[in-house]
Amino acid sequence: MKAVGYAKSLPVTDPEVLVDFTTETPAPGARDLRVAVKAVSVNPVDTKVRMRAQPRPGEPPKILGYDAAGVVEAIGPDVTLFKPGDEVFYAGSITRPGTNSELHLVDERIVGRKPKSLSFAQAAALPLTSITAWEMLFDRFGVVPGKTPDGRALLIIGGAGGVGSIMIQLARRLTALTVIATASRKETRDWCVRLGADHVIDHSKPLADQLKAIGHPQVALIAGISGTETSFPQVEAIIAPQGKFALIDDPKSLDIMPLKRKAASVHWESMFTRAIFQTPDMIAQHKLLNEVSAMIDGGLIVTTAAQEFAPINAANLIKAHAQIESGTTIGKVVLSGW
Repeated sequence: MKAVGYAKSLPVTDPEVLVDFTTETPAPGARDLRVAVKAVSVNPVDTKVRMRAQPRPGEPPKILGYDAAGVVEAIGPDVTLFKPGDEVFYAGSITRPGTNSELHLVDERIVGRKPKSLSFAQAAALPLTSITAWEMLFDRFGVVPGKTPDGRALLIIGGAGGVGSIMIQLARRLTALTVIATASRKETRDWCVRLGADHVIDHSKPLADQLKAIGHPQVALIAGISGTETSFPQVEAIIAPQGKFALIDDPKSLDIMPLKRKAASVHWESMFTRAIFQTPDMIAQHKLLNEVSAMIDGGLIVTTAAQEFAPINAANLIKAHAQIESGTTIGKVVLSGW
């Protein structure tokens, strides 16, 4: 089968940073689906893994990719949730070969039914970011879905990226929180407003004064989607007493002692945790992806696919990695076809 991978951790400007190659068709494990991949998307984790996890000498190229939409081609003996021919979307596991291959193995418990109203490319934009935003909002923050007002606000630092784009929509549709997103350019501000943010402030400027100006000098929930190294020193002043700060990016260090006075808590979100550790609630990702799919088909939320390349090959994945590394991506970059 065709695949795209890397043999060395190289900068994205190197023409050999990603390579096309062929490899053997994998055999499904007990609860695995073998999916014929129709589309993938690229996330910041792809570029981070590429630079941090170099294959050993003699090993085949490492296959990246943590988002896919496709058709179930074969199933393992213990699979109960899907059958061959089903259209699916999912985000895979960071401990297994990635989705940048014609055929891909994934545990059925982290797979959802593809939204019927979307193309494969549009659907591929959603899984990783939807799982991350959902888990941060409802598992890490402990927000209870519902529209009963409680006066709290949610600040999403980095609202126009993949995760922020989904979190704005989930918070707007499923909660009564006031949704405040950050964006620093006109096009990203407009994007956040279209997705449903109540307010948009500029993360390239001090946050405290901007929050005061919109009537929210302190916020109960702060989602650090990007730029935590820059934004976290401001959190002590803007987080409400007993507030919660959650992050997904990788600051070199994080001194949380200033939050003690406010009894504020810090939460890590990693959507790969359930799959890595085979947690008893691993199937929660199957269920939440099905809920996201139903919300898409019901017109409650929209795909965040913003840029598409075709086909799926090394040259186009290099373009996508470069776009992600530029730090200017709006929504998601997707690739389709082989």
